[in-house]
Amino acid sequence: MRNVNIIRNVFIPIGNNELQLVDIHFDETIHSIEKRLPESVAWSEIAAPEQRASFIQKVSARLKAVQAPEIDGQFLVLMPGAIDPHVHFNTPGFEFREDFDHASLAALWGGVTTIIDMPCTSLPPVTSLPNMRRKLQALQNRAYCDYAFWGGISGTDFSDGQRLKQNMKELVEAGVMGFKAYLISGMEKFTDLNAGQMKQAAEWIKDLNVPLAVHAEDKELVVTRRGQFQAQGQNDWQAYCSARDIEAEARAVSLMASIVRQTGAAVHIVHLSSKRGLEIVQNARNNDLPMTAETCPHYLYFTQQDFKRPQIRNYLKTAPPVKFAEDRDALWQGLADGSLLFVTTDHAGCDPKTEKVSENFWQVYGGIPGVEHRVPFLFSEGFLKGRLTLEQCVNLLSTNAAHFFKFKNKGSLARGKDADFALIDLWHGWTVKADAMHSKGKYTPFEGVEFKAQVIKTFLRGVLAVNRDENYQTTTPIGKFVPRN
Repeated sequence: MRNVNIIRNVFIPIGNNELQLVDIHFDETIHSIEKRLPESVAWSEIAAPEQRASFIQKVSARLKAVQAPEIDGQFLVLMPGAIDPHVHFNTPGFEFREDFDHASLAALWGGVTTIIDMPCTSLPPVTSLPNMRRKLQALQNRAYCDYAFWGGISGTDFSDGQRLKQNMKELVEAGVMGFKAYLISGMEKFTDLNAGQMKQAAEWIKDLNVPLAVHAEDKELVVTRRGQFQAQGQNDWQAYCSARDIEAEARAVSLMASIVRQTGAAVHIVHLSSKRGLEIVQNARNNDLPMTAETCPHYLYFTQQDFKRPQIRNYLKTAPPVKFAEDRDALWQGLADGSLLFVTTDHAGCDPKTEKVSENFWQVYGGIPGVEHRVPFLFSEGFLKGRLTLEQCVNLLSTNAAHFFKFKNKGSLARGKDADFALIDLWHGWTVKADAMHSKGKYTPFEGVEFKAQVIKTFLRGVLAVNRDENYQTTTPIGKFVPRN
């Protein structure tokens, strides 16, 4: 056991926009949380830099000295380490695009201490226990943050239904968080499922008591339109977005709602992009169906108008594509009212010099490396712009995912929990620059955007992993595999 440390003078969120000034005693886990002041502090009392400075001056005389070893929390906000439940870190496999070494370190710079890696961008994909074991072996001494896995269900697996069912059972016993499947996929090694296969997968997953995460776009619509556009020589972003439009998402989400209704399986819609898709999820939830959804920062910030900007056009390509202002606004409302469970990144990087340069938009790689930007983005665009409370931001970044995926030691600041912390400065902003990113692919559609919040320090199980003030990052990859409980 290491010596017990103290991080002193930090504000922790305690509900809505209320904070408590505390010291936290910890080693690998949290030992205690001690109030520095008996009364709570409303955000409105310290929101402006001059208000915060005045508050510090007034209370300093009241604060008793604490004993070393201690870490100065600088009267910043401390949140539980963020959890990103949807990333593609590509090890082993497509490591020319991204790898665990770079991406897990980028996660720590973004206040993220735990990620859940998707099964489809590993080679081999995580569709069986032997494949999962190969992945675990490949990650030895390469992960800087803690990690968990989604298992995968590929359309090709249905050639042997009994083997598929057994693979799923073995993966759940080995600790995967759930299963990912696509209604449309462009991957040779991880193909999409048709409606009948998706229903069968849901029935099996219901018995395993884990969620089914679905990429929801209607394949028939997308493929038919894409073929028509390409035959006509329409290779621009407008054709791409028209092929993968709101209707394509809405049809697929409706199909999944029907499957939930028929099977009772828990279905989670990943990277939801539209108001209509959200309304279908809301209707299912209002009828007590176990259907959930997430969205991503790019859907909360950009619209298709931004494709007119050539400097970020190719960097903004994802599937599904970003939609329109009313969709963006509806997604923010969905976060505020609880209809959307998380904000994830769908982190998927590439080599921008080779895969983000084509003038044929169909050929541009679709993916954004966002794990480093999600936490400051949500505090900046959500909390500081009044769209979300401080408590909601923490829930959307950490606590909800910990509850949903049953991370018993993650997601909250409480005695006995892992000492995973992110120290957040909500008073000083910074400008996003691709060349300062820590992921392998250094590009982002957020280039030049100012975030009004930044991650200053990140601790993983009590170890100071990054410190922006001193431009420090750990050289020891101490990330651990975290199986589903």
